[in-house]
Amino acid sequence: MVTRGRTEDGVWAQPDGEALYAANVRALGDTDMSPAEVHQLGLGEVKRITAAMEVLLKARGLTKGTVGERMVALAADPAQRFADSDAGRAECLAYVEKIVRGAEARYPEIVPPSLVPRAKLVVKRVPVASQDGAPGGYYDGPSLDGTRPGTYWINLVDMAGVPKLALPTLSYHEGVPGHHLQGAVAAAQGEAPLLIRIASFNAYQEGWALYAEALMAELGAYKDDHAGNLGRLQDELFRAVRLVVDTGMHKLRWSRERAITYMAETTGNPLSSVTSEIERYMAWPGQALGYKLGMMRLQAMRERMKKARGRRFDLKAFHAGVLQDGAMPMDLLEARLFD
Repeated sequence: MVTRGRTEDGVWAQPDGEALYAANVRALGDTDMSPAEVHQLGLGEVKRITAAMEVLLKARGLTKGTVGERMVALAADPAQRFADSDAGRAECLAYVEKIVRGAEARYPEIVPPSLVPRAKLVVKRVPVASQDGAPGGYYDGPSLDGTRPGTYWINLVDMAGVPKLALPTLSYHEGVPGHHLQGAVAAAQGEAPLLIRIASFNAYQEGWALYAEALMAELGAYKDDHAGNLGRLQDELFRAVRLVVDTGMHKLRWSRERAITYMAETTGNPLSSVTSEIERYMAWPGQALGYKLGMMRLQAMRERMKKARGRRFDLKAFHAGVLQDGAMPMDLLEARLFD
C-alpha cells in the first residue's frame, strides 16, 4: 500500500522515465527533435509571438503590465463579454454560428471543389450535465454513413471564460477549416479501408487545426477584428508555451507549480484553466507537443513546395495533398507530397 504520492511531477522520476518521454516526444510530437531541442524551440516561439502581440496591444493603447496581464484586461472589457444569462448564451452561440458559416463560405479559397465536405457541421452547447468537466470547445466527427453531422461543441458554463476575442480562432480550429474539414475529408474516403478513414495521428490532426487558425489570418479573416487577431496570437502562444512546460516538467525536472506560474504569467489565461492544463500534461507526457510541432511542420512543407514550384504553386492543391488521403505520420505525408 502506498501511503503518499511522489513529490516529483515529471515522468523522468519513473523507471526508464527519460526513455519513455523521448519515445512519447517522437510518437506524439512526430519529430526527430530531442526534448531539449523542443524546449528551446518553444522559448523562441514564445518570444516571437509575444513580440507580435506587443505591437497589437500597444496599438490599442494597452501598454502597462506583461502581455499576459494586458490580455486579461482586454478579455475583461465589456465589449468582449456575453451576459451570464440564457440570452447571453444564445447570443454567444449565434456569434459562433456566424463565424462558422463565414468560414464555410471561404471553402473555394482553401480546397478544390471535390474536397468541400458533404457532411454538415452543427454548433451546439456542451450539455449542462457534463459542462463542468468538459473543455472549452471540442469537435465530434460525422458518422461514417453520413447520417450524423460533425458537431462543434462550445462550453458555456462560465461566460467570463468565453471572451468574444477568443471565439474566431477556436471556431477555425474545432470547426472550419480545422478539425471538421480534415475529419470530414478523411471520413469520406469512399472504399478506403476503415483504419485509414478513422486513423488518428496527433501531430497531423492537431497540427492541421492550428495551421488552419493561422491560415484564416493569412486569408484576411481578422482584417477588421484586431481583438480577434490578438485572441488568435494568444492561442498560438498557448501552444508554444506547451512546448516549454511539457519538456520543462518531463525533461528539465520543473515542478508543477513552476509550470503553472510560467504558463499563467506568459499567456494571461485563467489560473483555473492553466492548472487543469498542466495536470493534463503531467498525465499525458508529450501529447501537447503535437499542436505546435505539427503546425510548424506543415508550414515548412508549404514553404518548401512554394520554393520548388514558384509561380506554379497552388495553395488549394497543397491543402488537397495534405488532406485527401487522411491522417498519417508527418514523415509519410512529406514523402507523399514531394515524391
